Amino acid sequence: MNFKDKKVAFGTLGCKLNFSETSTIARSFQEQGFTKVDFREHADVYVINTCSVTDSADKKSRAMIRQATRLNPAAFVVVIGCFAQLKPEEAASIDGVDLILGANDKFNITRYLENLEKHTHSEVHGCAFKEINEFQPSASFGDRTRSFLKVQDGCNYFCTYCTIPLARGKSRNPSIKSIVQEAKDLSSRGIMEINLTGVNIGDFGKSTGETFLDLLKALDQTEEIFRIRMGSVEPNLLTNEMIALVANSKRIAPHFHIPLQAGTDEVLSLMKRRYSTTLFKQRVEEIRKYLPYAFIGVDLIAGMNGETDELFEKAYQFVEHLNVSQFHAFPFSERANTKALGIAGVVPVAERKLRTLKLIRLSEKKLLQFYQDNLGRTASVLFESTANKKNTSGWTENYIKVEMPYRSDLMNTTKYVRLKQINSNGHVLVDLL
Repeated sequence: MNFKDKKVAFGTLGCKLNFSETSTIARSFQEQGFTKVDFREHADVYVINTCSVTDSADKKSRAMIRQATRLNPAAFVVVIGCFAQLKPEEAASIDGVDLILGANDKFNITRYLENLEKHTHSEVHGCAFKEINEFQPSASFGDRTRSFLKVQDGCNYFCTYCTIPLARGKSRNPSIKSIVQEAKDLSSRGIMEINLTGVNIGDFGKSTGETFLDLLKALDQTEEIFRIRMGSVEPNLLTNEMIALVANSKRIAPHFHIPLQAGTDEVLSLMKRRYSTTLFKQRVEEIRKYLPYAFIGVDLIAGMNGETDELFEKAYQFVEHLNVSQFHAFPFSERANTKALGIAGVVPVAERKLRTLKLIRLSEKKLLQFYQDNLGRTASVLFESTANKKNTSGWTENYIKVEMPYRSDLMNTTKYVRLKQINSNGHVLVDLL
């Protein structure tokens, strides 16, 4: 069928990996003649790339699906992503959904399109998680100075609270050679910063016998790339060699995202995490030894089953003294088919939220202190496009959001600046050097 006059809109929830995959899927639609429009516009096809990492993510996924059916009741509605893989029946129960595709089929949506007529019942194409074996390359580009490049997918860890392995299958990756070529192609399109993304990127190499350190070294030696930013790396996979490489690199940004999840060994054991608080602290100290101004972001889950009041206070004291830049704190969310459901000591939802709020407030203090510690320093900023002409904003190599009076000539350029003061938005005002 000729889709030349048809419009498609995409809605994406969840992680950066989802956004890179949506961008790739969108290009497959454009190759078939579709015109891509904003999700809030009237379209002939809506594709919702969902998330299911928490209860809240499930609710947002359902809400976005219903939003699409309201925007155009006659539109063909497609649901993909983790919610579609884990809960296809629930997605099918939503009025107006025509097609639900599991992890193995989400990159082949256009093969399922015929005349775009609404289905009487939802058509579901799912698969068991053990059948999710292929790696589908993905990268975002076209509307930003930065790109999310998928270098790994899946996870072999099976932490007791997490369903990601069930949604995305086992750990797998392409070759370093192919990733370097993708990075070069992105750079040739004007992309100035490449963000490496995946489910567990530190586990890179399961498919090819290579390592994440090998990948970083290869990208660091690729002159076409201006800046590389790492995604989240598990503390047991973040080695001293990687930290030393970043410290001596001209391309890899001094920006680390390290999931801690719990600040006590007792709860880490309940979660089946593969490290201790001692190891985590050592990793932070190693970074600060070589990169005192590096940004260090940390994930935390509050109120996991078995986390008593005493254990939370112990965890709070531990993270309070960590020399990190920011926390990403979330309340524990029960997930079907996870072993956490069998752990005694359920924390009331209200208490989980209170603990999360306490961590968020601590995070705000740490981020403010990190920004203050950087004032007066010189930094390299990648300036991005803005929705208004009041100011121009961008990010330093160590992930500080900066602003200055609007200048159109700065978009998608890198400049050296001096960090001057923190404004009312919580961003840093700068002077060009």
